[in-house]
Amino acid sequence: MGTANTYTEAELVQGLKARDQQVFSYLYDHYSPALYGVVLKVLNEENAASDVLQEVFLKIWRGIERYDMEKGRLFTWMLNIARNTAIDSLRSKAHKLDQKIQELGNDVYQHTSQLTVHPSVDHLGLTKVLEKLSKEQRIIIDLAYYKGCTQEEIARVLDIPLGTVKTRMRNAIIQLRSILKQV
Repeated sequence: MGTANTYTEAELVQGLKARDQQVFSYLYDHYSPALYGVVLKVLNEENAASDVLQEVFLKIWRGIERYDMEKGRLFTWMLNIARNTAIDSLRSKAHKLDQKIQELGNDVYQHTSQLTVHPSVDHLGLTKVLEKLSKEQRIIIDLAYYKGCTQEEIARVLDIPLGTVKTRMRNAIIQLRSILKQV
């Protein structure tokens, strides 16, 4: 067996742009568990999450030219693709708001001190970072980023004004940026 290759973020981007299949395999092997965890958190269905994960990596492969290092890290870009693809999958199935509310109803009130991040993404340290947010902010981030709810839907589910949702989300994102800059 050969030695295991490791790549810097710049090398990964360069390799993907050059259509290097070895780099793509490395990317899949090292990032698929985390991306799968995010997709599974949104979809809450393993078979659908596996299918969406494949679609996510196709989008990464085909869309690497759109990645801009100035706007953020490669992993963040891939994470957004995964989350958005999972949300698109939910919406393409024509899920009604009532179904979302029923599914979310128990999750919203079960939040105590921790956000329910899927265990496979916990190695990223997201749980510890999100624990630094207030309970209200964690719930809103969970509903928006993992359940795919719009701000209007979050306001209805939590029975709070839309302005409150927007303020809490904005403050949470500002706080997360600050926390992540320190990491």
